[in-house]
Amino acid sequence: MSQAKSDIRTLEAGQLDIRIAEEADFEQIWSIFSEVASLGDTYAYEVDCSKVDAHTLWMQQPRQTYVATLNDQVLGTYYIKTNHAGPGKHVCNCGYMVSASARGMGLATRMCIDSQKRARAFAYQAMQFNFVAASNEGAVRLWLKLGFDEVGRLPKAFNHPSLGMVDALIMFKKLS
Repeated sequence: MSQAKSDIRTLEAGQLDIRIAEEADFEQIWSIFSEVASLGDTYAYEVDCSKVDAHTLWMQQPRQTYVATLNDQVLGTYYIKTNHAGPGKHVCNCGYMVSASARGMGLATRMCIDSQKRARAFAYQAMQFNFVAASNEGAVRLWLKLGFDEVGRLPKAFNHPSLGMVDALIMFKKLS
């Protein structure tokens, strides 16, 4: 059993720390990023995304990046960024990744709830997920449970590695 799985009681007890990511965290973030991106089934990133490109995408382009840690081990990560400039700057976008060893422990839920609080603190009025693979049923179910609405469907826009072309969803939640 992995250390993350064996610490599930600790995680449920609320000892998970979600904090701003530091440059020193990137090695652990990269481990999660490369694991998730290489599958090609949830994110519209190149499956062979380089470490340099991943750093730019996850650490430099967002307004802020966060890590969810337990005993100094990064189990998950997310970012917040402004979805569009100008008249759309009050809407943010977030992306979440969880280590395979920590899935099923409620991390995505905790990170999404945390991201909404932080988004409000940044004065965002809404959160939008631009390109959710409809085949990512766990994420879709979670976002709906957390109050997001499916506001758009892009037919056959996501090229899933084993399912072929599947719909991509646009999901939205007002924060104020």
